[in-house]
Amino acid sequence: QLSCLLKMVTLHGIPKDLDSYPKDLLLFLSPSDYAATGSCSQFFSNIGKANVDVLPREAPRRQQLLLEALACLKIPGTQINEENAKILGRLVCDLGGEYIRSSGGSLLKDLSQCGSFLPDQEEAIRDVISSGNTTFGPPAAWSAFTLSELSRLIPVLDHSILQQIPK
Repeated sequence: QLSCLLKMVTLHGIPKDLDSYPKDLLLFLSPSDYAATGSCSQFFSNIGKANVDVLPREAPRRQQLLLEALACLKIPGTQINEENAKILGRLVCDLGGEYIRSSGGSLLKDLSQCGSFLPDQEEAIRDVISSGNTTFGPPAAWSAFTLSELSRLIPVLDHSILQQIPK
């Protein structure tokens, strides 16, 4: 339906007020199409606010969006800073374990908005949290506030991490 709606909206070219349309609609638009109305980082910032789960995780379109976002943001390796993580928004849910490890704690807050994780992502999240080198500190120093900030990541934590959290 969204793909069809996009065809109707763009029938006479890309509208100048495209940013006022639902963000989910942009999932079916390419950054080059959007270029007339804004920058690619603005495009991916809007995409990051969309419900990427409209597209299945394995969908070529969803994978292509992540690759185009990484290229747009000129991310050379696998390390993503908080500013770029904020632009990527929900696209961080598709980053592999190597990105999660390299980026340390800068992705944890954004990852907590993801509905589910692949096994390599879960392992990487546990590695980052276990290291204690995050803004949240080691699990032994966590408070109720920390747990509420990371609430969606709690199912990923294993027994060795959960044991360290103060009662």
